[in-house]
Amino acid sequence: MPDAKKSVRVHIFNQSYTLLAEGDARDVEEIAGEVDELMTSIAGRTSSGDPARVAVLACLHLADKLRAAEKQLRDYADKSEKIASLLEEAFLETPNSTGV
Repeated sequence: MPDAKKSVRVHIFNQSYTLLAEGDARDVEEIAGEVDELMTSIAGRTSSGDPARVAVLACLHLADKLRAAEKQLRDYADKSEKIASLLEEAFLETPNSTGV
């Protein structure tokens, strides 16, 4: 049976939100804290204090980080496939210890 969803109250950029969390509510609180930190940082560097603008800039920043992580994951998968192929080739070229 899946974990029951828990109601979690978080504060992001001077607003309160009640979210439903599956699993550990601390994960949601931690993510909310990171988003709040990011939005506060962005607001401090822009001339506009418009919350919608700050939210859009935060989303763009997070989407960029996600894209970079996905690219890195693809690169690791490609390298893993190449290594597996090389290991398979090496294994097939190694003489069997039974002399067969």
